[in-house]
Amino acid sequence: MTSLPALLRAASRARAKAYAPYSGFQVGAAVLAGGRVFAAGNVENSAYPLSVCAERNAVAMAVAAGHRRIDAVAVVAGEDQPAAPCGGCRQVLAEFCAPRTPVIYAASGGRSVTTEVGALLPDAFGPDALRRAASAGARTTADGHRGAERVRLTARGRRSP
Repeated sequence: MTSLPALLRAASRARAKAYAPYSGFQVGAAVLAGGRVFAAGNVENSAYPLSVCAERNAVAMAVAAGHRRIDAVAVVAGEDQPAAPCGGCRQVLAEFCAPRTPVIYAASGGRSVTTEVGALLPDAFGPDALRRAASAGARTTADGHRGAERVRLTARGRRSP
């Protein structure tokens, strides 16, 4: 298995290729999935909401290669202080990582923090929550609606009845 220091080196190399002309805050991330390392940098856009974090880019690369489970995560950002993954990235990591999946984040100066996905996002909302809601709601509710259908409609962004 790839070590966390090796994953950090891959994240550092990805950081050097990040596209951050607006903020100047380059981030590199690397994830280990299926014994392979997938590394990427953040990609900013002049329309800021369209920017994509390095962590989400690295996860997307692993998913595009057919992997659905991330085994370890490394992030390199900041000069003196390590920058932890943002909230959105924590949610994406929770989708593909077990709570005990190791995460290391480091500043380019070398200081690092090692933790786990579950510590970064305790009580994460994930696929199991939707499965539990769907199975619990599969029976007909008091108002005559099928509960699982309500969950599916809500999950698709529609208003539930």
